Amino acid sequence: MDGVITDSAVVHRTAWKATFDQYLADVAARTGDPQAPFSDEDYLRYVDGKHRDDGVSSFLAARGIALPHGDLDDAPDAPTVWGLANRKNAAFKQVLVRDGVKAFPSSVDLVRLLQERGVGTAIISASRNCQAILESAGIGELFPIRVDGVETARLGLPGKPSPAVFLEAVRQLGATPARSVVVEDALAGVEAGRAGGFGLVVGVDRVGQADQLRAHGADTVVTDLGQLHVRP
Repeated sequence: MDGVITDSAVVHRTAWKATFDQYLADVAARTGDPQAPFSDEDYLRYVDGKHRDDGVSSFLAARGIALPHGDLDDAPDAPTVWGLANRKNAAFKQVLVRDGVKAFPSSVDLVRLLQERGVGTAIISASRNCQAILESAGIGELFPIRVDGVETARLGLPGKPSPAVFLEAVRQLGATPARSVVVEDALAGVEAGRAGGFGLVVGVDRVGQADQLRAHGADTVVTDLGQLHVRP
């Protein structure tokens, strides 16, 4: 969803930066060790496309910071991985309400064309806010099958780069990986598509990481889904 169907990756990035920058400032004040602010590169390398707690764990490990993992229901001020993850979620919801989110018109057009031709489509998201984001973008009913953060928690599925969420979508579509296409903008996402044995993995490069997308498993890379064409 984020970065492929909806222009919500920027909302996530804004919320992650607000959360981590405040936390890193607190760490620096407590320990006396300076901490560089959370960067766009940090977002793409450690957080993008992952479950919230996995993103927190990856980023903190890169900074040499260890926290107890905690639980999903930890308060946002809890000194745990899930506490930080929930702090980010609160920040995300504030930005979503304030700024809203838009869908990429070419992406919506492609999905509708595929559906008109009888091609099954599903949406994947690590976010528990998937439906709220789709509704904010005016496309709440576009995808009949949705494997999001709520569904993966219910089913106990691991997040990307595991292919589990894509394989679950394929199962619900009644298809097979070899005859299915993964479209992803996250490095962890294209890596998951490749690991799942999908027939085609398309990387969407909106931030200048085409080479990295290919290196992580994309068969081809586009900058917009309008560059993809469906044969009659």
